[in-house]
Amino acid sequence: MVVEVCPPEELPPGTMRLVPAGSLTLGVYNCAGAIHAIEDRCSHDDGPLCEGEWEPELCVVVCPRHGSRFDLETGIPLTLPAFESVPVFAVVERDGMLVVELPD
Repeated sequence: MVVEVCPPEELPPGTMRLVPAGSLTLGVYNCAGAIHAIEDRCSHDDGPLCEGEWEPELCVVVCPRHGSRFDLETGIPLTLPAFESVPVFAVVERDGMLVVELPD
């Protein structure tokens, strides 16, 4: 499944977008020009992840419910209470759009 995000100019450094992707929602982030997509689901309690604050200079998202911090590039939790990774997805530019290719 290919999910269109937006044209690159609509996601400047330091910004993010929530993007519906079938049964998932993705958080798509621009960290100083590097674009990352992560599932909007905290591995600690399955609550929303990308509605929390994030640290663009570190490429880290912070769960709004219990404060776990996740690396946006790898999905690896950096702090407790989360200890399992969150799925991340590659973002590419295709025909003037940022897109995420999800596995079937």
